[in-house]
Amino acid sequence: MDQTELARRVVARMMQDDALSQWLGIEVLDASPGGSVVRMAVRPEMNNGFRVTHGGISYCLADSALAFASNWHGIHAVSIETSISHVKPVQSGDVLTAKAEEASRSTRIAVYHITVSNQEGTTVALFKGMVFRTGKPWELG
Repeated sequence: MDQTELARRVVARMMQDDALSQWLGIEVLDASPGGSVVRMAVRPEMNNGFRVTHGGISYCLADSALAFASNWHGIHAVSIETSISHVKPVQSGDVLTAKAEEASRSTRIAVYHITVSNQEGTTVALFKGMVFRTGKPWELG
């Protein structure tokens, strides 16, 4: 199986049991070697007391993009450090897209940069994630 097909199969397998991504309404637009693109619509109940979307929502979207991008090799990868910078406010009704790109990968550690943008293409958050590659292969059936 080629690398693109492996990435797609791993992400499809992950989504089967990813209750949070499903509840958020995350849609996988692309799963490819070294990256992923996911999208979701922001709902009114995702707002905080400032009447803007809670920062945890864009964080969750970026974290899902990280998970999908870092597992594409067919080896379980789990986050060990993440950070996010919220650079523009998000509103209910926005449609957010997170694009993850592999920045560095070794046998055990990999680093990814994720950009979250709204429907107008405006960057709303920048996320960095480091993962530990466990060595355990994904069972794809």
